[in-house]
Amino acid sequence: MTKTAERLPAAAAPLAPPPSAAGGGRGRRALADQVRAYGFLLGGLICFALFSWYPAIRAVVIAFQRYNPGSAPEWVGTANFRRVLNDPEFGAAWRNTLTFTLLALLVGFAVPFVLALVLNELRHAKAFFRVVVYLPVMIPPVVSALLWKWFYDPGAGLANETLRALHLPTSNWSNGTDTALISLVIVATWANLGGTVLIYLAALQSIPGELYEAAELDGANLLQRIRHVTIPQTRFVILMLMLLQIIATMQVFTEPFVITGGGPESATVTVLYLIYKYAFLYNDFGGACALSVMLLVLLGAFSALYLRLTRTEGDA
Repeated sequence: MTKTAERLPAAAAPLAPPPSAAGGGRGRRALADQVRAYGFLLGGLICFALFSWYPAIRAVVIAFQRYNPGSAPEWVGTANFRRVLNDPEFGAAWRNTLTFTLLALLVGFAVPFVLALVLNELRHAKAFFRVVVYLPVMIPPVVSALLWKWFYDPGAGLANETLRALHLPTSNWSNGTDTALISLVIVATWANLGGTVLIYLAALQSIPGELYEAAELDGANLLQRIRHVTIPQTRFVILMLMLLQIIATMQVFTEPFVITGGGPESATVTVLYLIYKYAFLYNDFGGACALSVMLLVLLGAFSALYLRLTRTEGDA
């Protein structure tokens, strides 16, 4: 009787599920999570393929064709590339684009970096000035360009009116062959200033304060602290923003299209503006795609450099 009673609790104990069943449940849940994740990505991938990959591949194909939407395309080999290379505006467009990129890189680095340094040192109304600096980013690019076109008007524009009020010599601004390109650089820098300043400001605020304290104890002045502490600590952010700025400014179109129309005397014709002229003024889609492929190769090289640097920094 005693032996029977001792066996009863053991017989009544619940049986544990087989290990394989528990593992199978976890595996099914993991598979369901992966399927759900890929389902969420699918819509974005389809849109990206339709509006980015397909147009890029299609442009490469048309670059080797004589293409007219109303007739069948005809393969012409490298004829489109040769015709574009012999265009008198080809050299001017690349020269203007590279000059614009260089000027925008210099101005677009120095001004936001200095503003970020100033904002980082503020003790009062810091949030207010952040909003003020970021406001130009919130203005649509075309509206911003039209606003600056009025500012640059030689007769009644705000820029020359301000110079006259200060008894300073006026300028032709966007209407002068020597000043048109730098005028567009000012517009582009102003329009993109806010985002760059905030990124620099975030990088500055991530620098440990102990480094500045140690530099002060060593007798470093403000410029020395910026040179030996601030710039080395933010060099990765600076380099990444410079590469992104090169990629963006080499595709400048809105400012020359709205403000100058490529003039005066082709002084502001850029590569993207020349692509627009080939496609929509000359109806030469093959030439437009050939020039687009050239720009695509160059921007692809900068993009590959950007990805390599970010991957290297991430591994470090």
